[in-house]
Amino acid sequence: MPGTTSTSPGASGAPGGEAVAAAHPRRWAALAVIAIAQLMVVLDATIVNIALPHAQADLGISDANRQWVVTAYTLTFGGLLLLGGRIADYWGRKRAFLVGMVGFALASAVGGLANNGEMLFAARALQGAFGALLAPASLALLTVLFTDTRERAKAFGVYGAIAGGGSAVGLLLGGVLTEYADWRWCLLVNIPIAAVALAAALPLVPESRAHGDTRYDVPGAVVVTAGLVSLVYGFTRAAEDGWGATATLTFIAVGVALLVAFVVIEHRSSHPLLPMRILLDRNRGGAYLTSTLIGAGLFGAFLFLTIYFQVVLRYTPLEAGLASLPVTAGVLIAAGSASQLLPRVGAKPLMLAGAILAVVGMAVLTQIDVDTSFVTHLLPAQVVLGLGLGFTFVPLSSLALYGVPEHDAGAASATLNATQQVGGSLGTALLNTIYTSAVTTYLASRAPSPATQVKALIHGYSMAFVWAAGLILLAGLATLVLIRVRREDVPAGGAAHLG
Repeated sequence: MPGTTSTSPGASGAPGGEAVAAAHPRRWAALAVIAIAQLMVVLDATIVNIALPHAQADLGISDANRQWVVTAYTLTFGGLLLLGGRIADYWGRKRAFLVGMVGFALASAVGGLANNGEMLFAARALQGAFGALLAPASLALLTVLFTDTRERAKAFGVYGAIAGGGSAVGLLLGGVLTEYADWRWCLLVNIPIAAVALAAALPLVPESRAHGDTRYDVPGAVVVTAGLVSLVYGFTRAAEDGWGATATLTFIAVGVALLVAFVVIEHRSSHPLLPMRILLDRNRGGAYLTSTLIGAGLFGAFLFLTIYFQVVLRYTPLEAGLASLPVTAGVLIAAGSASQLLPRVGAKPLMLAGAILAVVGMAVLTQIDVDTSFVTHLLPAQVVLGLGLGFTFVPLSSLALYGVPEHDAGAASATLNATQQVGGSLGTALLNTIYTSAVTTYLASRAPSPATQVKALIHGYSMAFVWAAGLILLAGLATLVLIRVRREDVPAGGAAHLG
């Protein structure tokens, strides 16, 4: 599910020179604390999706700008994730974990108390920045706490279950809080969760850090994040001014130029944030491109689906949360099957099958209407979509580490998570612009009436789903053309836990 944190063991860098005992006596208690913190981060994506229609109405956020509630978080999270992992390694993982947790809670408080859209957007960006510190610190702590292979597998199984099931919990909790309390509690709920985790982490979680080169690629992190923000803002301006407007073209051009500058910086840096050798392998590059396109197609599509439930079908927030669960169910079912099938059939066939299923599910969603049946239309479409995602995510996780030297394993798996977040940011902004333009065009050619207004919204949602299906289809084509890895060369164990 979108918004889940999906890094891998060692995502912040291979631990080395640890001061932690081989079998820490409080490692299982520490796992519980880390799991609580991870749940807080995972909840944040889906819980905010459910709350968004109410927050938009309360704060007067325009349709063109509402995507910033999602993208402000995913941009800073994805853009700063690799830097956050390095900071955690060399600054101290417990320290980074605690600071990330406190910062995430404070940013949530600001968002929950926001009195305008800009304040909410800024709070979400801060959440993403502190999440980029908290997530890799959590994974690295687990890696150094659990040195026994079997115990480590169990620990990461728990972590993966949180990542997979947390999105479903977020949908339900977001519905309950929005319906029976207030949308603001979808952010404020992070404060008590963080307080409990913080109080337990201080005595239970041990400190550890890596030794060696402690230099950080701050210029790379700043340039890539600024480039992505400029691109997203350019897409947003297109919704208001059109694609040919000077402001639109300027921001898009600046964004592209900054991303090119990022590549140059990484080539020349002695301690790059993202070593280019990780991307230049054909199979890994194909996996990352596929991940970006899948993220681009899904984040915005899920957002519009939850809005459609509440605005057109008039579901309550709780009903909308329950109605969104079939996607998660499909993902979990397919992920379990894909884990068993991967050693037998290889990554490419599974990813192609997943892309086809996801496109079919999204195509069915394009046929929504004012009174679309949940049982006969929306339920099967979501299940098929979820099955497609599950069959895609598991092989992607393994391909992220295909042929990667041990010292690059952390950066390679963290890059997979970053590509999902970045793709989701760009996709949400693009789909929101397409939605806004479609609604405007529809209304311009018809006589105004309440029925026409609703039809225009549905037309906008359908167009967003059409483009989302197209992005997923492009992901399938990237898999077909670029992935050439043999079945026996792909590790059976995934490098990521996706929900």
